[in-house]
Amino acid sequence: MAKTPTPLTELFATLKGYINQLSSGERSASEVGSALNDWARDSAESIKAKIHEEVEATVSKMGFIKREEFDALLLRVSKLEAELAKSDVKKKAKKTLKKAVSTKKKKD
Repeated sequence: MAKTPTPLTELFATLKGYINQLSSGERSASEVGSALNDWARDSAESIKAKIHEEVEATVSKMGFIKREEFDALLLRVSKLEAELAKSDVKKKAKKTLKKAVSTKKKKD
């Protein structure tokens, strides 16, 4: 079974390759420097993506939600509460109206 290269092993292999190219004259020092900068930038992006994926998976396993999901849920609950309050006001108004009508009928 082949081992998956570790980031450190990958770094040393990349550096060794660039040093060999530099010493054999295949590349100039500025080309090697530029290639190393590109490689470092790409590696940083890859590491950021892996960290993001791991954090997302861990947070999800723990049962947490994203802030955007929480805010959306909070907005939904607020809207439902507002609708419920309006419904309660309408019911109370109807009850009051019925009582007023029944009281008026009794007086007449």
